[in-house]
Amino acid sequence: MLTTPRAFGPAPARVGHRLPPDGRLTVLGNPGHRRVTLFAAAARAAGLPEPAVLPWIDLLRGTHPVPPGAVLRIESPGEDEAVDALLRGPVLGADYAATRVEGGAAWYAGVTAALRGLAAIPGVVLLGDPEEIAVMFDKRRTHALLAAAGVPVPRALEGGAVAGWEDLKARLDAAGLRRVFVKPSHGSSASGVVALEFGPRGQLRATTSVELADGRMHNSLRVRRYQDEHQVAELVDRLAPDGLHVEQWVPKASQSGRSADLRVVVVAGRATHAVVRTSDRPMTNLHLGGARGSLELAREAAGPAWPDLLETAERAAACFPGSLTVGVDVLPTAAWRRTVVGEVNAFGDLLPRLTGLPGGPAEGLDTYAAQLAALGAAPLAAAAPPGATAPVTHPTRPTHLNHPRTEKP
Repeated sequence: MLTTPRAFGPAPARVGHRLPPDGRLTVLGNPGHRRVTLFAAAARAAGLPEPAVLPWIDLLRGTHPVPPGAVLRIESPGEDEAVDALLRGPVLGADYAATRVEGGAAWYAGVTAALRGLAAIPGVVLLGDPEEIAVMFDKRRTHALLAAAGVPVPRALEGGAVAGWEDLKARLDAAGLRRVFVKPSHGSSASGVVALEFGPRGQLRATTSVELADGRMHNSLRVRRYQDEHQVAELVDRLAPDGLHVEQWVPKASQSGRSADLRVVVVAGRATHAVVRTSDRPMTNLHLGGARGSLELAREAAGPAWPDLLETAERAAACFPGSLTVGVDVLPTAAWRRTVVGEVNAFGDLLPRLTGLPGGPAEGLDTYAAQLAALGAAPLAAAAPPGATAPVTHPTRPTHLNHPRTEKP
């Protein structure tokens, strides 16, 4: 039986977005990508017109006019090699490959410039704030913003930009940090992330999905460990020019013997969806061997602390009041009794077939239907009927390499 969720409350300050009178939205995205097709399916299920699509590649090339008065949903530019090559190719030159890790700063500059250009077009309404998206795609700025707002975050390495391995090693030693995550400032989906550990007798271990080959770094679907300092130094030295964010490795709570964290989707200021991610590796990303855990077990383990966990995600989202939807990575600690926020994702809502939290404003709705409901669309279905959405498959990739700059839970 179809159900109707409790209504969303007032949207956060500065959002205030509503559907246009004719209900027609435009999506900035990559045509045919599951983000675009799943959102279109949700719009059809809500009785809305098929959204128009503004291709990222056309926006970046300046060959596609933006419809006058468009209400524009911004989707991730990831997982499209032509878009990626346009953004990073000039930096990587003849060595360009979609799997390459480097070039994050160029990618970031191109994407943020394009979004700021959209915001300057008179009459265009964006369902995401370009300046906030720019912050969310800069881990250093996100961390600083959350910390200033009193949102619990891991301790970060201070002292400005990391110049390279020797600089990082000296500063970590001075700060007394022995276990840290080294993250490219503008990366996503664990691209280039290194979990770094120093042992008591000089041991060194770096866990990462980066594959070093012929002096180049490639994303891989296999997590590997480097213990030779020369290789670790090469990793850090090659990552540093694009900018690094370094933060303390916070021991996570566990579920079924595996470390666990959560992706919490916040829509219009409310925590609407949550997925537990578990792994026997430092990174819990599902495409790197992580697995979805049990939300019921997580709620039981957290007990009376569960509402605080969701409230922490909402407090993080409140730092981005111009963004209708964000995905917050919440790291439970101390046996699920405390939490810190690891990251805030501008495009963290790709969670196919996941329906809203019981008793919440999006109960029975997927993440896209929940966003349409928050915009004022009547939620006509509790969940899309079978066959209404595109098959949930991952794009074709080489078996050992992973496309960079995507947003996966």
